[in-house]
Amino acid sequence: MRVDILSLFPQIAHSALSESILKRAQEKGLLEIHSHNLRDWATDKHRTTDDTPYGGGQGMVMKCEPFFAAVEQLRQPHSRVVLMSPAGKPLKQADAQAFSSLPHLILLCGHYEGVDQRVLDHLVDDEVSIGDYVLTNGALAAAVFVDAIARLIPGVLGDSQSALEDSHSHGLLEFPHYTRPVEFRGSRVPDILLSGNHGAIAQWRRQQAEAKTRAVRPDLLS
Repeated sequence: MRVDILSLFPQIAHSALSESILKRAQEKGLLEIHSHNLRDWATDKHRTTDDTPYGGGQGMVMKCEPFFAAVEQLRQPHSRVVLMSPAGKPLKQADAQAFSSLPHLILLCGHYEGVDQRVLDHLVDDEVSIGDYVLTNGALAAAVFVDAIARLIPGVLGDSQSALEDSHSHGLLEFPHYTRPVEFRGSRVPDILLSGNHGAIAQWRRQQAEAKTRAVRPDLLS
C-alpha cells in the first residue's frame, strides 16, 4: 500500500509513522508513506494555502487550488482520496479493514476552520473522522488513521492472529490480558488461564469480553 499525506505540517505525520511496527513495515516494503507539504502546490510567492471565508465568520479556510493541484498530480486510476475531518463518518474497525486492502490512499489534512467545500464536492471519496472532537490539524488524525489501517495489512504485525482478536474486531471489546508474574501485590492471574484447558480459556475470554462491552460500551451490543 502507498499512502500520500497532504498537510501544512507533514512532519507531524511523518514522525508518528516512522517508528516501531510501521517503520519495520516500510523497511519490508509492505507500506510506503509519503508526507507532503501542501504549500509545495501553492502558486503565489507567499505559498498561500488559506484565506478569509466568504460570508464572514471566524478563522481562515483552506483554499481549493493547492488541493486540486496536489491530488491531480498524485492520483492514479486506483487511488482513493480521504479527507480527515471531525464532520466525517466515524472510523470503525470494519472501515479500517476495508481501507487496508486498497493499493493507494491520498489523505487530505485540514487546518484552521476547514477546507473549501469544492474540495469535498470534486476531489474527496471519503470524509473520515477519528472521533467526536476537534484537533488543531488533520495531520494528527491522518497518523491515527494510517496506523489503524496499516496494522491490518498482512505481514505488518508479527502475529497474524493479533489483529483478529483486537477490540471491535468481532463487535466486542477485548478480553483482559495477563503475563508473569502469577501473583503481584496480592493480585493473582485467574486460575483458568493457568489451567491449559484451551476450550475453557476461550469461553472465559468470550465471557469477559461480553461483560466489559456491556459495562463500557453497551451501544456495541445493540
